[in-house]
Amino acid sequence: MLSWLSILRLGLVQMCLGAIVVLMTSTLNRLMVVELALPALLPGFLVALHYGVQLTRPNWGFRSDRGGRRSTWIIGGMVILACGGLAAAAAIPLLEYNFRWGLVLSIIAYSAIGLGVGASGTSLLALLATATAPRRRAAAATITWLMMIAGIAITAGVAGSLLDPYSHLLLLKIVATVSAGAVLLTLIGIWGIERGLTRQAEASHTPFLEGLKEVWAEDKARRFTVFVFLSMTAYFMQELILEPYAGLVFGFSPGQSTSLSGAQNGGVFLGMLCVGLACTGLKLGSLRSWVIGGCLGSALSLSAIAALGIDGSAAQLTAAVIALGVFNGMFAVAAIGSMMSLAGTGRGAREGTRMGLWGAAQAIAAGFGGLFGAAAADGMRLWITSAAGAFGSVFLFEAALFVLAAAMAAKTIEHKPIAQNLVPGE
Repeated sequence: MLSWLSILRLGLVQMCLGAIVVLMTSTLNRLMVVELALPALLPGFLVALHYGVQLTRPNWGFRSDRGGRRSTWIIGGMVILACGGLAAAAAIPLLEYNFRWGLVLSIIAYSAIGLGVGASGTSLLALLATATAPRRRAAAATITWLMMIAGIAITAGVAGSLLDPYSHLLLLKIVATVSAGAVLLTLIGIWGIERGLTRQAEASHTPFLEGLKEVWAEDKARRFTVFVFLSMTAYFMQELILEPYAGLVFGFSPGQSTSLSGAQNGGVFLGMLCVGLACTGLKLGSLRSWVIGGCLGSALSLSAIAALGIDGSAAQLTAAVIALGVFNGMFAVAAIGSMMSLAGTGRGAREGTRMGLWGAAQAIAAGFGGLFGAAAADGMRLWITSAAGAFGSVFLFEAALFVLAAAMAAKTIEHKPIAQNLVPGE
């Protein structure tokens, strides 16, 4: 079984995944929309493509199950991800001077990013699930999630501070450094970690579709799937439009808007940490109350962000974005605990199928939410001359989805202390 040190080392890999992906979904997105004056639908399509490719996750998991070691897939996936990230950065100057070939390179790059995240991330989670003691699994998942958020926040903040004054060459240097560092840290984190671990190779030939139908027939599993889709759609809708909003309405530079994304993810980290500390130490709240509170708080923060576009300052926007991150973090970590709690309910020996179903719902929502948010922003700008009004209307719609998700959570998630899911065992 994995020790706590081994779990932390695997968390380094999760941190590296977040570090590369945040540059693709935040910094490059802003550069396409503001500096290159391209429609927000373009980066929305590319990010949706990388999420769509991640629907191959079951295949990667199956391959790592049949193989002798998962480390090979984790390292190989990270190398593919790093190459895809560097190619995506190289496509930015190419989009400016030769749009057609820049688009071709971007499609290849974002497809590689999706493949890399799918191969490395799925194999990493499979290793954690099969090699972690049952009483430690929830804590292990929380630790690695927080480390991923830390990687996103640190990378966005540092890259934002180094990116001004902007140039294409500086962008390539920063992305190349982050990508190389991610591969190196992955090697350090995973090296020798499977030594001494024993596991059985995949030998089951149970029909997948039959098992999936059985899980879908379970009322709780089906309703929780809908909740995951709604909440994750709301969670990701602002991902591609927040930085362009800050640039067009508040005059943020590329570095400032990237730092804003870092501040938001710092808030996510803080929200997750606060829920974990409050519930494990003080035994406060339940999974359902933290999920509902996080969703409603996110809705209020988005409403404030929309209102600030009319007559607000950059400092107020930053504060509202940090608040959004905090409430997003509260909802996310409570949803993780709920997912782990519900995975063991219903027909036995279907925990992996349930987690896979909810993971697929999250991936679809992530791609759809980002693309829909970008498309909605473009569409509203055709009808509303004010950029603040156009983007604000999308933020308000996103807030309404969070309210709907909160209502869904109230009907689906039971009152169960989150401490039961977060406290590590012996």
